[in-house]
Amino acid sequence: MTIDSAPLIESAHAVAAHVRDARAARASLRIVGGGHWLSAGRPCRAARELPLGALRGVTEFERGDFTLTARAGTPLGEIEAVTGPEGQWLALQPFGSAEGTLGATVATASWGPLASAYGTPRDQLLGCEVVTGTGDIVRGGGRVVKNVAGFDLVRLMTGAWGTLGVITEVTVRLRARPEVDRTLAVVAEKNAEAFCAAAWRWLRESPYTPLAAELCSATLASRLGLERRAALLIRLGGNEHTVRAAERSVAELGAPIEVDAGVWGRLRTMEPAASAVVRLGALPTELGPVWSTAANAVERAGGWAHATLERGVVRCVVPEGDGAEGESERMRSVVQQLRAPGSRIAEQLPAPLWETIDAPTRDRLSSDIRRTFDPDGVLNPGILGPIS
Repeated sequence: MTIDSAPLIESAHAVAAHVRDARAARASLRIVGGGHWLSAGRPCRAARELPLGALRGVTEFERGDFTLTARAGTPLGEIEAVTGPEGQWLALQPFGSAEGTLGATVATASWGPLASAYGTPRDQLLGCEVVTGTGDIVRGGGRVVKNVAGFDLVRLMTGAWGTLGVITEVTVRLRARPEVDRTLAVVAEKNAEAFCAAAWRWLRESPYTPLAAELCSATLASRLGLERRAALLIRLGGNEHTVRAAERSVAELGAPIEVDAGVWGRLRTMEPAASAVVRLGALPTELGPVWSTAANAVERAGGWAHATLERGVVRCVVPEGDGAEGESERMRSVVQQLRAPGSRIAEQLPAPLWETIDAPTRDRLSSDIRRTFDPDGVLNPGILGPIS
């Protein structure tokens, strides 16, 4: 299906006008931020594009309050450039390029290893401006940390994938950058399940809380420039005295090796655009068997896995093959092996494989909410599955 593109859009009022026009024409809209991750989510059935790339720029930066407001199309790298010289940062760093936009990060609730210490987008978001499926401009939350008016609306829009409204502006909480930011790697000396359990015990019992602790499968460790063995990446932050003490604590897991800070950037951008990416969730205390089974399955298929231990999530990546006969069935077989006692969420899949993953919003409450904000199904139809 050919998708018609919209002209340059630089304001919430322009977004609202396009939404109203689409609704009147009984057409649907595919919301596009930076356009780097359009293969994510279920296939979107839309007749027109609503590009937000020109809706960019930081509109307010309150250094003393550690808050920042930016338009939805602002790249994360641009926010980094504004906040970095002030010793502050938006502690998200989700997987993907720094050209990914703030609006898309919030809409998809995307996060990376820093979620261990700082939480997910819901924990960073203070307020947002949204254009609903009826073309109304609404605002929830505020621009200061203590203002919680409309907080439920802000949480509701986070992770809704644009099906409730087009996010046009976002206010986020910033954090102070640590004085020292150091990364260590500990290579697994035990089997995968035992090492995962040992790493979790260390995280629970150590008095030092790392900024991130990411368990990497052997293939991933090799691609990151480490030895081809499963390894735990640990990011430590604080003053020099605290970080040195934390390093001694890490040695309880094995001999730590200092790794260049660029390893986190390589991890963020590692997977090819054409990949099946599935997240498995379990209680952190039960993650060992999930990790062992999933890592083995994806490594046999030419992929890799990494686990955010504090959040009980294993992220599995399987690059698509060359399109040879039987490739679709091979990918299907791998995805079907990826199971967990908690949750199984697909970030992206080849189109034929989505039928193997249950839609997340088939319950009555979710459907009623979607009809309230977008009664005609104008925004990103199909991306979270059908409205029941």
